[in-house]
Amino acid sequence: MSRLSKDDIFRLVEEEDVEFIRLQFIDIFGICKNIAVTTDHLEEALDHQFSVEAAGVSGFSSCACEELYLYPDLDTFEILPWRPQNGKVARFFCNVRTEEGEPYEGDSRYILQKVLDQAAERGLFFEIYPELEFYLFHLDDFGRPTTLTHEQAGYLDVAPADLGENVRRDIIQNLQEMGFQITSSHHEMAPAQHEIDFVGDRADRIADQIVTYKMAVKTIAKKHGLHATFMPKPRSGQYGSGMHLVLRAFDREGGDAFLDAQDPTGLSEQGKNFLAGTLAHIRGLSLVTNPLVNSYKRLVRGFDAPVDVCWSSRKSNRSALIHVCQKKDRVSLELRNPDCTCNPYLALALSIAAGLDGMERKLPLPAGTDRNLFQVSYEELRELKIERMPGTLGEAIAAYTEDPVIREILGGETRESYLKAKRKEWKEYRSFVSQWELDRYLSMY
Repeated sequence: MSRLSKDDIFRLVEEEDVEFIRLQFIDIFGICKNIAVTTDHLEEALDHQFSVEAAGVSGFSSCACEELYLYPDLDTFEILPWRPQNGKVARFFCNVRTEEGEPYEGDSRYILQKVLDQAAERGLFFEIYPELEFYLFHLDDFGRPTTLTHEQAGYLDVAPADLGENVRRDIIQNLQEMGFQITSSHHEMAPAQHEIDFVGDRADRIADQIVTYKMAVKTIAKKHGLHATFMPKPRSGQYGSGMHLVLRAFDREGGDAFLDAQDPTGLSEQGKNFLAGTLAHIRGLSLVTNPLVNSYKRLVRGFDAPVDVCWSSRKSNRSALIHVCQKKDRVSLELRNPDCTCNPYLALALSIAAGLDGMERKLPLPAGTDRNLFQVSYEELRELKIERMPGTLGEAIAAYTEDPVIREILGGETRESYLKAKRKEWKEYRSFVSQWELDRYLSMY
């Protein structure tokens, strides 16, 4: 049941002098779309009278419906603080439904909610704490993004070396106005790389917040004459940007569902099964958690990004795909491979569904490792029976097509739409001749 009613919305719009409403929804790739309406048509919006042409939205084009209707989620009403304060702009996240009012199977929010409902039937409820990294680069004389920066700052550096400090402060203030509880911010490993962290929440709310966070970061950066990018690997030879997902599970009484403080791993049996399920499906999930050609240029040895399918109880083990973090009365799982270009709804839905599958099948947890696998040879990894993450988008496509959980959760239409687009992207990339190839081969051959 919604926290806000229609009457509450009308009252807030009048009190806050809101003039425009954005009806936002998410396409299959996690890109935020919207229809903007004036408040004169707010009642029509709340009565679900606004629609979009399915054929024009990425991933929706195979839908049998010509039009899909936007159902505003009243509890997501927020005023955008960076827009003019005379005649303000507010937004709703919307669920997408058919002409008959049924949930559209390809709606990312609906897919995530179905998985969370399945978990709730098991008595499990999830909170997610995301950690998103991004770069701040200069714009050229035409306002187009570059990968140029004058900065040389590194991990946890401060001003004047950290040239992005004021931009981060402005971003934080805008996010706080939208209800985010910011915990910390800092300069990351590479020049011009940054991170702002906020308090976790229910998985469905966090997915909305990730979309809002990215919009705020990019909008505020542009106001400062900079381009913020969440591209996983924007510069060769530098650290990539990830989106670590820290997951906690609770039972119906609010207790930690995955904690067993007496076990050496810190995990209960169902926690072990859940982790085993995540590891078993992570290669197939990578096409969603790491969806771009560029994503796999981050997932290479030497840049603190995981490349091996393993887990560790040591937070300092940067080579581990998943960290099991235990602190007295709580335990969490930190999934380290996703990046910020993923559709957060689908990434969370599939990650949780993979864990639930491990619980359903009572999968045994493989042995963890505290070794730095960046220093272990490929031959030794094979002896340890540790799989590699996909090294290219092509490998990820192959793993995706073989995974039964993906087929079950996404359904045939959405699964195939996503796959078709990624195959096209991979084909285009494989036929493209890069500057690296010209520099390497043109004069030699």
